[in-house]
Amino acid sequence: MKLSQFGPGALVAAAFIGPGTVVTASLAGANYGYALLWALVFSVFACLILQEMSARIGLVTQAGLGENIRNNLTSGWLRWLALLLIFSAIAIGNSVYQGGNLSGASLGAFELLGPVPLVDKWLSNAWAVVIGVVAFLVLWSGNARVIEKSLIAMVLLMSIAFLGTFFLTDPDWAGVFNGIFVLSMPSGATLTVVALIGTTVVPYNIFLHASSISKKWQSTSDLPAVRRDLFVSIPLGGLISMAIVATAASAFFGHQITISSAADLAVSLEPLFGDAATYLMAIGLFAAGISSATTAPLASAYALNGIMGWSVNLKSRAFRTVWLSILVLGVAISSLGIEPVTVIWFAQVANGILLPVIVGFLWWLSWGSLLGSNRNSWWQNLLAAMVFIISIVLSVRSLGSAFGAF
Repeated sequence: MKLSQFGPGALVAAAFIGPGTVVTASLAGANYGYALLWALVFSVFACLILQEMSARIGLVTQAGLGENIRNNLTSGWLRWLALLLIFSAIAIGNSVYQGGNLSGASLGAFELLGPVPLVDKWLSNAWAVVIGVVAFLVLWSGNARVIEKSLIAMVLLMSIAFLGTFFLTDPDWAGVFNGIFVLSMPSGATLTVVALIGTTVVPYNIFLHASSISKKWQSTSDLPAVRRDLFVSIPLGGLISMAIVATAASAFFGHQITISSAADLAVSLEPLFGDAATYLMAIGLFAAGISSATTAPLASAYALNGIMGWSVNLKSRAFRTVWLSILVLGVAISSLGIEPVTVIWFAQVANGILLPVIVGFLWWLSWGSLLGSNRNSWWQNLLAAMVFIISIVLSVRSLGSAFGAF
């Protein structure tokens, strides 16, 4: 398969491997060793089911998920309730998470290059501004191929960095395979398992995938190419996440070393495995942050413009206004060191409600007459039902965490 045939699947992989994934996977490995690798295998499987349905919707209808929800949800009050929920969750949630993406990329850049000369005297995180400008230039190009190639490069860079670090830490291969194929639940690991799945199954990626598919391919005869892109890119993203878990397990599990962030992971590797491991981890963290910092505003623009009936042309004023707003808010949150606790709480609640709603809409659109001969088969409906139940569990966990129940 030629590199030019990849794209939308790589965007999804670049989006879900962000700093949050790095932190979650690192803590999973440090606290439970290789025991939870099976959870990532499962999450990749669930992600493939959802993104494949999203891809078919984008290819067959030549429109994004947002447009399809708006056009097919005819009940007045239900339609506006759904649009309001999606708008608030995507707009507010992604603004907050964008701050986290930029902060994560900044940690990697600082570890590699040190502080930004001069500017760092006035800003608590000057690298966030620099990285925000890079993301701005990529998105402002309005060229889907430029955006795709940039993010494919980031995915490849993450692959080299995180897989390279994994091999440097000399993993216990028996433990790795046991963690992948044997389902185990260590004491206290339930929320970590849910978090690992939640970092891979991401609502806004469903919007991103359907819209980007409709821009790249125009005929249902392209469905085999769409699936090849998907079934290579998503598992590669899962492999990167598994490498992070295994790296943290090799380096920290059972060694009485505590980590609380991705920055701790990068710094703590140096005395154990040398400069090479530290630099590779920093490069991976930078790539994870900047790729998610580019895809989050892009996904927001596709989702919000679609559900509001605005233009989804990459160069339109409405499209650029949405992603620029998300990007600017993220830069402000990260560079000024703002701690938007209330906003983060609201984003967590909104996204907790949003996930099963989006999965439900996706399933509904995929089994009906909208897709014609490409609608779900009975076994695809069975798999979709399973993932829908999982999304409800994830939603309950997210809401419980937001309200202090977990």
